[in-house]
Amino acid sequence: MLDRMIKKYASWSALFLRLGVGIIFFVHGVGKLFNIGPTALGISGTANFFVGIGIPVALFFAWVVALVETLGGAALLLGLFTRYAALLLAIDMLTALLVFHLPKGFSILNGGYEFVLLLLLANVSLLLSGAGQKWNLGKKFEK
Repeated sequence: MLDRMIKKYASWSALFLRLGVGIIFFVHGVGKLFNIGPTALGISGTANFFVGIGIPVALFFAWVVALVETLGGAALLLGLFTRYAALLLAIDMLTALLVFHLPKGFSILNGGYEFVLLLLLANVSLLLSGAGQKWNLGKKFEK
């Protein structure tokens, strides 16, 4: 019965997924870029963190990650280039998972990978599904 009642809204599922994921990445990216908000590090703080975990060319990758998260999050929110944004964000999360979070175990309380894994899989889902059929401002750009 529930299936029959909500089946016509199935195309909206990608919208809600990309709004949630887009907000998370946009806020984290802005914190890395401009040193504001709840995730404020700025570019120099992000680069210093990357140096501390052994990432080479840390300043370059700090800019890459900050821009991918900010612009990718904005793209998801707007429904523009959703598959491309989701691919870049999935790569971002896969790297974070393998380089930093995996050795810490599953629990987020220990800096583990549970949230990063969720974001990775959410982006894989958006990569496969696209922006959804409704409220997709970038529909004419994606096939």
